[in-house]
Amino acid sequence: MINSFLQKYNLIFAQPFWLWLLLLIPVYLVLRGQWRKKNDSYWLISNLPQKFVTKVPLKIRLRPILQVLRTLTLIGIIIALARPQKTDSKRNIDAEGIDIMLSIDISGSMMDKDFEPNRLEAAKKTMKEFVQGRTGDRMGLVIFAGESFTLCPVTLDHSILLQQISILQSDMLEAGTSIGNGLASALNGLRSSDSKTKIIVLMTDGVNQPAIGLNIKPDEAIEMAKLYQIKVYTIGIGSQGKALRPTPQPDGSVVDVLADVEIDEVLLQKIAKETGGEYFRATSNTSLDEIYSEIDKLEKSKVEMSAYYQYEDVFYWFLIPALIILVLELLLRYTYFRTITEE
Repeated sequence: MINSFLQKYNLIFAQPFWLWLLLLIPVYLVLRGQWRKKNDSYWLISNLPQKFVTKVPLKIRLRPILQVLRTLTLIGIIIALARPQKTDSKRNIDAEGIDIMLSIDISGSMMDKDFEPNRLEAAKKTMKEFVQGRTGDRMGLVIFAGESFTLCPVTLDHSILLQQISILQSDMLEAGTSIGNGLASALNGLRSSDSKTKIIVLMTDGVNQPAIGLNIKPDEAIEMAKLYQIKVYTIGIGSQGKALRPTPQPDGSVVDVLADVEIDEVLLQKIAKETGGEYFRATSNTSLDEIYSEIDKLEKSKVEMSAYYQYEDVFYWFLIPALIILVLELLLRYTYFRTITEE
């Protein structure tokens, strides 16, 4: 019962040795009771025949209440001397976060329907789940097709990143697949980071076909990644063989046409190997989920948890009631019971 009370209110005693005095209270009560049997008028009266006891004044019969009150006072004071304290345990989590840049191909082929409902929507769903599971990491988003663009710099505000992922469409950039630019833009977003661990997760479903203009060759981007010590995980997304691709027709309609699935796996493997990452091939929604789960396991934030405790003295929980009881006892003793002979 006592343990349950202490656990319920998270109580400990700063000076528990005072509690040993509680063991003296039963001894005191026994000795006092024996003394009263010999000297106290209450005990003398209690030995009279019953017909006489009924005529004993009420205040004499109630007199043991004083001893009960005195005992409660002593118990309260002793517990207060033991300095009961309420503990409030708290934990600090110090996370050494990882800076992660997601770089995703949004070219027209990402609308292919070998994933449910298509590659881009499947990728968006999986990326959101990945982001939501990395609460201690700064993350950003780069999109690329024929060119590249940083849609969201690395941030701890994942709500912004999730919003940007939600609005991704395949027609946001010029047509093409510039893997070199997609990697270079992601590197540019991480190069000034002071995080000890920086990684890029690059996803594409094609081969390197940049638009005309300023383009970074994949080999140049690889050297940049090695220079900045940024690890790159690459994902080739697409089934084996052929996939249905929504294709605009001259009359303005869109028809699903079978198209070859072409992924430059050799290049993606090279990027991953030379930067210390890994290459994965996603051929279905399930395998894509599994790949991001695997990356999540490979790149864990370092978390240090420290616990500390706050202590609040609550001796007054016991001292104040004890003093109130003492005052009550004294009032009764010197008012209602004052005509009774005291020992």
